[in-house]
Order: sequence, then C-alpha cells, then structure tokens
Amino acid sequence: MKKSLIALALVGAFAAPAIAEEAAGPHSFSANVALVSDYVFRGISQTQNRPAIQGGFDYSHSSGLYLGTWGSNVSWVQDTGMKTNNSLELDVYGGYKGAVGPVSYDVGVLQYYYPGDVVAGVKNTNSTEVYVGVGFSIFTLKYSHAVSSNLFGWYNAAKTEKTRGSGYWDLSAAYDLGDGWGVSAHVGHQTIKNLSAASYTDWKLGVTKDLGVGVLGLSYTDTNAKASCSAADPYCWNGKDVGKGRAILSFSKSF
Repeated sequence: MKKSLIALALVGAFAAPAIAEEAAGPHSFSANVALVSDYVFRGISQTQNRPAIQGGFDYSHSSGLYLGTWGSNVSWVQDTGMKTNNSLELDVYGGYKGAVGPVSYDVGVLQYYYPGDVVAGVKNTNSTEVYVGVGFSIFTLKYSHAVSSNLFGWYNAAKTEKTRGSGYWDLSAAYDLGDGWGVSAHVGHQTIKNLSAASYTDWKLGVTKDLGVGVLGLSYTDTNAKASCSAADPYCWNGKDVGKGRAILSFSKSF
C-alpha cells in the first residue's frame, strides 16, 4: 500500500516516493530503501507485527509529471486466507505535482498489487485508488478514493456489496528542527463503504534524525480499531490485533 518515502523519512513508519536528487535536464531518477520494525499502513500492521524491508524507484519530470514503483514484504494477505503464495506488496503509481503560490498540489493514481493465487469465494486484494493532495507550510491534506470493485478485498458480510467508493483522509504535518532533526504528526480516517464496522481513525507522532548515511526514525502509531479477536472483529487477523498502538523503529536511505 503506497506511502511516501518523504513520510517515512519524516515519520519513520511508512514509505513513499523519495525526493529526487538534482539532475541536469528535465528528467530525475531516485531510489529508496528502508528497514522497519513493523510495516504499518494507515495504522494497521501489514506484517503481523513483524519487520519489513522496503524499497522503490521514482522518475519525475520538470513539468511535474512523475511515475514510481514501491514494494514491501507483507503477511496479511496469506495469513487472512485471501490469497496463497503471497508475501509481497507491489505498488505502481503516477501523477502530477505543482504549486500555485504557496500552495502545492498532487493528483494521481495508485495500484496496489499482491502476487499470488486468489482463494475461491473471496475478493481479490488488488486495489486501485485515485488521490488528490494539497500542501501549505508544514501541513498536507490528502484524500484517496477507491475505484476498484473492492478495496483490499473488503466486502459486506453477505458478500453482495462492493467497497468501491471507500476513502481515506490524511492530515499530516512535518517540522524541521534543524541539525538533522525532524518531527511529524498525522491523523487519518478510513471509511469502508458498505462495511462501517471496518471504518476507523488512526494517528501517529514521529521523530527523525538524519545521520548522513541515512535517516533513523522512531514513531508511535495507534487507532480506534481495537480488536478483542473475536470472529466479528474486522482487525483481528490470524489471531492478532493489527490495529493496536505500537512504536516503530526505521532506517531509510534515498539515492
């Protein structure tokens, strides 16, 4: 599930397109790699509280157009019985960034792909979202909207309603303290259409330190999607509460 490596460098919990290095001409290329103690996306653990290695490649044009891909190991797809032979998430995205005065904007589309074999009787976890974001000063507001039939395989209990139209609001702030230190904060809200029990709010606080050889991050993330791990809990996956609060340590490097 796509995140921005800018956010990873600032928060130390997620990943997303890295800031491209200076390049002669209109074309820029960059790469990023990260180690995280737990891959958390929108407040939910994707690795069942286990570490992940992540990385991606990005291309940007001076016009504002960009393309990229990003990947991470995951365990939730297979552990929840959605697919067999899966341990990978691969994201492909593209869009356009620009600015009007002090306000920046970003619009694009993102495909989440989970290789493997779909289990009979369940929905495909592969998903597509379109997004739009605006930024001002240290603040960024972004909205992502699901256009695939089912977002991450969610469906209503009767399996008769699609979850197309689900959305995620993300309000984030990042502040440079100087001397390589940064702090950030985030609050988000995920709505799952036709399945209100799976909707929730998440939040996060983080601090980072640029060590020169990479960025070390520590963050704390939590949600109100607590699970008692009964059969009715949408965020009890393979017997684990994947929406509980947790501290996350990360190390990231962009090239």
